[in-house]
Amino acid sequence: MERRLEGIRVLVTRPRERSEELCFLLEDEGAEVVHVPLLELRPPEDPRPLMAAAESIQRYRWVVFASPSAVEALVEALRESGMMEWLSRVRIAVVGPRTARAVEAFGLTVAAEPPEGTGMALYEAMRSTLEPEDEVLLPAAEEGRRELEDALREHGARVTRVTAYRSLPAPLSPEARALLESSPPDVALFASPRTAETFLEAVGHERLGAARLVAIGPTTATALTQLGLPVAAVAERPTSEALVEATIRAIRG
Repeated sequence: MERRLEGIRVLVTRPRERSEELCFLLEDEGAEVVHVPLLELRPPEDPRPLMAAAESIQRYRWVVFASPSAVEALVEALRESGMMEWLSRVRIAVVGPRTARAVEAFGLTVAAEPPEGTGMALYEAMRSTLEPEDEVLLPAAEEGRRELEDALREHGARVTRVTAYRSLPAPLSPEARALLESSPPDVALFASPRTAETFLEAVGHERLGAARLVAIGPTTATALTQLGLPVAAVAERPTSEALVEATIRAIRG
């Protein structure tokens, strides 16, 4: 079988919790993976709003998840409050197939999932069945984008947004800095605007050398462009498989 990334050094910047499958698929294609996590996922500083939402889950018609981490955080809160069974009575909407798989792993059904992994695409997928005054629970990253929340509110939905987790800059070890300086990557993968911003703050443009940049979706691609970083390829879906295919496109032009 052809190993389409043989000898290519690929920088993966995702948190450890989200990168295992991606690193495996890249290595399976022959890539030399340099994993430098730039963000750490942490619980919210104040867990009370998330717990309060879990305890009143029966009031919501929709729960909207933008990441597997949000699914895991809410499920943990529901289990702790003894309200887990109520989640099966709520309509669940997700951004991306990984988030859908996280929902389905708990025996739950996804009611809305868009083909494109963006907040606005999810709103479009929900719009035909979303009634004004519907109660919507949005457990999200503390620093997560607001476009989906804003669109739901403009539609007339009553949105409760709670912090499910935080993404904090991960300390960059001297070894990681030295590795990036001595052996710049051929390709660098970015899976969120925040990761790109954190990379530039911690390392700077020069550590990318002539690397070709790959974005997980249009939102991240736009952020990279605004930061002055040209994008070589954008994944067609927010999945590990699509990121690998985008990496191959970036290398092969």
